[in-house]
Amino acid sequence: MFIRVVREGDRFMTTTSDIVNQHLKSFGERDLDGVLADYSPDAVLFVPGGPLRDPVAIKQFFQGLLSEFSEPGATFSLRQHHSEGDYAYILWNAETAANTYEAATDTFVVRSGKIVAQSFAAKVTAKR
Repeated sequence: MFIRVVREGDRFMTTTSDIVNQHLKSFGERDLDGVLADYSPDAVLFVPGGPLRDPVAIKQFFQGLLSEFSEPGATFSLRQHHSEGDYAYILWNAETAANTYEAATDTFVVRSGKIVAQSFAAKVTAKR
């Protein structure tokens, strides 16, 4: 994957879109360390059960999600990806052995090459 680097003053930065693409790539490869490396240490992840405010909670969330998506037959389909400045939005659908994810969305706030805030929502239907 090609990551664009943008010069801003005396600093070099990747774009918000690049960070989200890297995040999706790491998720698709089931690379927990890669997924977690995208977040700033003080990031907040808003999920339906409430906000996750520390790296341990975010790690536990992704451990569960990556475990589910590592099961045979899991699919992920990115429907939309829009970025504007520090903000990005994705819309996706997925299917795992345990759940169907419909109209799933994530919204990201990226600053200095790291995700500082993210929200996740989806219609999740359990199969079991």
